[in-house]
Amino acid sequence: QVQLVESGGGLVQPGGSLRLSCAASGSIFSIYAMGWYRQAPGKQRELVAAITSGGSTNYADSVKGRFTISRNNAKNTVYLQMNSLKPEDTAVYYCNAEGVVPGPPSGYWGQGTQVAVSS
Repeated sequence: QVQLVESGGGLVQPGGSLRLSCAASGSIFSIYAMGWYRQAPGKQRELVAAITSGGSTNYADSVKGRFTISRNNAKNTVYLQMNSLKPEDTAVYYCNAEGVVPGPPSGYWGQGTQVAVSS
């Protein structure tokens, strides 16, 4: 069984920064893609950023230029550096791992970490 454990959420003022981390543990040979999704109250879960094992990245338009995703393949860990945070970034942030070998096609999810941006 694979587990994803997130850390780094919290309360920050507008314009501030936070760094989220997500570590995958368990019986893992490889992980194709790791990413971050977020869900604000009353809204659907949306992709924030994702990165493949080869380093290809994908960002939501709303975070381009402010957020940076990175990954340590040897540690099965993914990071999300969030700068210039805005109140609309407030949400629960979930880590996701897809293409886990061995593992189900649906991948794995973390339990979520709260990010609140408010003055």
